[in-house]
Amino acid sequence: MVEKLQSKSVVSRHPKAQQRPLIVIPCLNEARFIAGLLHQLEGPAARLDGHIVVVDGGSTDGTCEIVAKVAATNPRVSLLHNPDRIQSAAINLAVARDTTHATHLIRMDAHSRYPDDFCEVLMLQARSVHADSIVVSMIAEGSTLLQKINAAVQNSAIGNGGAQHRNTPSAQYVDHGHHALFRISTFKKIGGYDPAFSHNEDAELDHRLRQAGGRIWLTSSVTITYFPRLSLSAIARQYFNFGTGRARNLLKHNVVPRLRQTKVMSVLPAVVLTGFSGLHWAFALPAILWSVTCLLAGIAIAARQSRPALALCGPVAMLMHLTWSFGFWQQVLRSTFSGDTPRERAAS
Repeated sequence: MVEKLQSKSVVSRHPKAQQRPLIVIPCLNEARFIAGLLHQLEGPAARLDGHIVVVDGGSTDGTCEIVAKVAATNPRVSLLHNPDRIQSAAINLAVARDTTHATHLIRMDAHSRYPDDFCEVLMLQARSVHADSIVVSMIAEGSTLLQKINAAVQNSAIGNGGAQHRNTPSAQYVDHGHHALFRISTFKKIGGYDPAFSHNEDAELDHRLRQAGGRIWLTSSVTITYFPRLSLSAIARQYFNFGTGRARNLLKHNVVPRLRQTKVMSVLPAVVLTGFSGLHWAFALPAILWSVTCLLAGIAIAARQSRPALALCGPVAMLMHLTWSFGFWQQVLRSTFSGDTPRERAAS
């Protein structure tokens, strides 16, 4: 059922007719998935009179060749090359190069699974929900043992901190969510994504959207499936980058972090404090409490799902927290000592 609200966005009003989506897929080395996604989107793009743009960041696995082959037989598909490689720049490029007079931007990722009616549900809601952005809930799923553990952590409070879009949502206005649809006029008005952000670009844009008076609607009508990282090293890199991006976001906009972010920020300082435990055992207490909390959470996940291997969710959650916190603090220290903050770069 499509949610219907009476409130209106103060950023822009949307016309009821001639709505047309620009479906943008930023990607890098997605040869395993891109053909299937393009095939899935063929029908919805035709029915919605939309256009699909794959923006490639320098793939070396044959992704571009696959897209070019599809585009040769389907005029609704095109390929752009993104020299900046990162997703924020890719989506900005697709919007800037659009010649189809699209009214809405739909953002999709090749490594996620979408319901067949994803685009049609979003465009239907764009006509009935008064918002400048529609975001969706995201559920993680894995195939290998480690990916299943990673997914279980991300689907739990110990991994997502209770983020609304990482749970089955009730339809509501929110401050942030997994990006799905934007009104292109609003996207352009606020300047699109900040291309200086390789991670956390979505939360950064959402902040500017709200500051401009825009509204973000979290739909309960559609949910996507996300396939998380397959190795511990990849998980560590991802969460390090998440922490770095969050720090840059907070520094750029000079905002106070939320409680769930503050908890993870505190992990690295807690671990550092253990170095003083020789002076007094109390210095080790914060790290001990964090460790026990994670390990017990992992055991609880394993018990709820009757899968003993998921007890390893505790150590994996600890890896996520520690690398996120390390990424956060290295960015704070770098900005502090260099004087080169994201706010200053944006203003120059």
